[in-house]
Amino acid sequence: MNDVIVIGGGQSGLAAARAARARGLNPIVLEAGSEPTGSWPHYYDSLTLFSPAGYSGMPGVPFPGSPERYPTRDEVADYLRGYAAGLDVDIRTDTRVTAVTARPSGGFLVHTAAGEALPAAGVVAATGSFGNPYLPTLPGSSGFAGQVLHAAAYRGPKPFAGQRIVVVGAGNSAVQIGYELADVAEVTLATRQPISFVPQRLRGRDLHYWLRHTGFDDLPAEWLARLVSGTLVLDTGDYHRAFDTGRLDRRPMFTAFDADHLVWSDGSRERVDTVLFATGYRPHLDYLEPLDALTGGLAQHTGGISTTHVGLVYVGLEFQRSFASNTLRGVHRDAEHVTAALTAHVRDAGWLVA
Repeated sequence: MNDVIVIGGGQSGLAAARAARARGLNPIVLEAGSEPTGSWPHYYDSLTLFSPAGYSGMPGVPFPGSPERYPTRDEVADYLRGYAAGLDVDIRTDTRVTAVTARPSGGFLVHTAAGEALPAAGVVAATGSFGNPYLPTLPGSSGFAGQVLHAAAYRGPKPFAGQRIVVVGAGNSAVQIGYELADVAEVTLATRQPISFVPQRLRGRDLHYWLRHTGFDDLPAEWLARLVSGTLVLDTGDYHRAFDTGRLDRRPMFTAFDADHLVWSDGSRERVDTVLFATGYRPHLDYLEPLDALTGGLAQHTGGISTTHVGLVYVGLEFQRSFASNTLRGVHRDAEHVTAALTAHVRDAGWLVA
């Protein structure tokens, strides 16, 4: 019987492994990819963190470089490689988990694509959401003659030069991608609500300074639903200016696809080459379906602790416990919370060897 198996070797899984190790558990991390960097190497090329380096490190390992700079995608991947190397933890890459089942005598069996069935007293589901992009279905989409893709498949603007493009979404990724596509193409953002901008810096300090020092980062998730309506886009001024100057256009969401055209909400039709959906992701937890731990693909939990199975916990869910739950700066707090419960379960079950 293994103490704990952590499924996923990205930032959430590594945070969970560190927290479990600190409590005397011997976690095994199973990562489907070739290295413990999660989804970071697969994001679009120009992605930078929305938080400065000084607010983006995990416990014990500050993010290198100036604390005021905004790290790139590749720098985050490098950071996670180094973080993983410094953990005294068994990390197994190229190990995809296909299912988790319950053992009749207690605990779980974690099944891998290679045919292994690993027994575990506890399981941490830390697979994030990048592997499960959300692509809405709209009338006529199956017959659209243009290109439809999700932001998960986008890398850079070069292949889209000269095109007419509609980016669907009103969040940070939609605006960032639309902004750089506008260098080479005619771009409209289609959104259901107006885009809400928040200044990246207030009174000379990055917004994350204020989030931390006002306690907003730690507010319970249920409070956030009352305080924040819709998606907020962090802006240094460039994005808002792009809409004001006509570099970018925003229109209400279109209603249907029609051959190689879109049908806008006012009934007009327009030929479009590419529709890019920056519509987010859903938790990537299909391997838990044999446990009946999900409802509609979503985890049944309270603060990351499963309400269906003792010994099953989650790390890295959006708004799991707070605004910062699935971020580099905040995921360790959730990891510490759920591994405390996990350690008590393993010890009470008599599986923890002192």
